[in-house]
Amino acid sequence: QVRLVESGGGLVQAGGSLRLSCTVSGVTFSEYAMAWFRQAPGKDHEFVASIGRDGTRTKYEDSVNGRFTLSRDNVMRTVTLQMDILKPEDTAIYFCTAVRLISPGAPALPRPQYDYWGQGTQVTVSS
Repeated sequence: QVRLVESGGGLVQAGGSLRLSCTVSGVTFSEYAMAWFRQAPGKDHEFVASIGRDGTRTKYEDSVNGRFTLSRDNVMRTVTLQMDILKPEDTAIYFCTAVRLISPGAPALPRPQYDYWGQGTQVTVSS
């Protein structure tokens, strides 16, 4: 059974930081590129960041570039999204996703092409 379990969400003031983690089981982790999406109330899912299979390549959505950092540990089977200088517009449910890829790059794929999703973790940034 494949499981993606997110943790680390919560409530923080604008300008603060949070660290989200996602632990993966049930697949060969190093065969999967990973990504985070988020969904704000009343809005569609939005790509946040992705990371390639070996962790050397990343992509970021423009609004989080320079504030968020995505990393992975293939031994611990985790991905970590460090979120700094948080803004109220970052408020959303954040979802960890996985897609099996041959390419080592960080994917820029639409939401439906990801193979597995976590249950999501709430991030709330107060002004």
